[in-house]
Amino acid sequence: MTTNVKNKGAFMDRIDHMIIKEIPVPEITTDQVLIKVEYVGICGSDVHYFHDGRCGTFVVEDKEFMLGHECAGTVIAVGSEVTHLTTGDRVCVEPGITCGKCEFCKSGRYNLCPDVKFLATPPVQGCYERYLAFPADLCYRLPKNISTRVGALIEPLSTCMYSAQLGEVTVGDTVVILGAGCIGLLILMCCKARGASKVIVCDLESIRLDKAKELGADYVINGREKDLLAEINRITGNRGADVVFEAAGNSVTIAQTPHVVCQGGLIVLVGMAAEEEITYNFGLIMAKEARIKSQFRFVNTFPKAIASVESGLIPLEKIITHEYSLDQIQDAFEACIYDKSNVVKAIIKID
Repeated sequence: MTTNVKNKGAFMDRIDHMIIKEIPVPEITTDQVLIKVEYVGICGSDVHYFHDGRCGTFVVEDKEFMLGHECAGTVIAVGSEVTHLTTGDRVCVEPGITCGKCEFCKSGRYNLCPDVKFLATPPVQGCYERYLAFPADLCYRLPKNISTRVGALIEPLSTCMYSAQLGEVTVGDTVVILGAGCIGLLILMCCKARGASKVIVCDLESIRLDKAKELGADYVINGREKDLLAEINRITGNRGADVVFEAAGNSVTIAQTPHVVCQGGLIVLVGMAAEEEITYNFGLIMAKEARIKSQFRFVNTFPKAIASVESGLIPLEKIITHEYSLDQIQDAFEACIYDKSNVVKAIIKID
């Protein structure tokens, strides 16, 4: 690389405030590649860290903390041990570096690795920067028909493919999705791809429900306008849903899941709730012999996510509603907080 190449990144230096500053271009090790980052998505976890200083049990403590973990770009330098990538390759990044040695890594459940270093999960810095050095094994080459703009969203799609996998969704299932943000909408697309015959999407914002209809939802319910439980009973003939996904990370919607699931059905808790304790009707769960699964990130879904987009099965581009430059990142985060009824998925273009 030439000596005049400059790096810059965006950091939150306090709650609800971003700064942009020049930073060193990272040096790569023998097993890494240097990526010219082109797009980074704004995840709900990024918004929680920015606005609340925490997401679930993870708390921002650094004076300056870089957010962002959904990214794609072009390889501009390759470590001496890297053989499957070369300069000029366009790649997306699986953002969690695991130890590879613990019982969870060895059993294939590497998302539970206690020593994982996951981009933008405190204290690990994120990737709202121009240049990123990252292990080559966690960088996936993008097919010709997938842009880096879309490639940045392979990470949240991977999360939602894992959601549908945990939900055991199959042909003919009735599915209820509580929350029509980016994650809820991606779960919708994954469930339809797996053959769900009836998908009901619930939210409080009309624009998100309109997007759900565009992406294939069979029914949408606005909780501000209708009794959610009554509507689901009407649509399902009082049976309930085979699979219920909670994708809002809200104590109210989490508490609704036992009432929505059918006898012997399955609940998947996807959204990360801010509350540490939530009142929950376990009596109803037991009476229905319903199962509950919780989800943490994803496992081995990146290749399938890429293949589903390459084939046209998942129209990932349709999720994006807003795009900002890195210099506009403060405006982007404020839009995600204060105009969230209109923002389904925002993405940052790194210039």
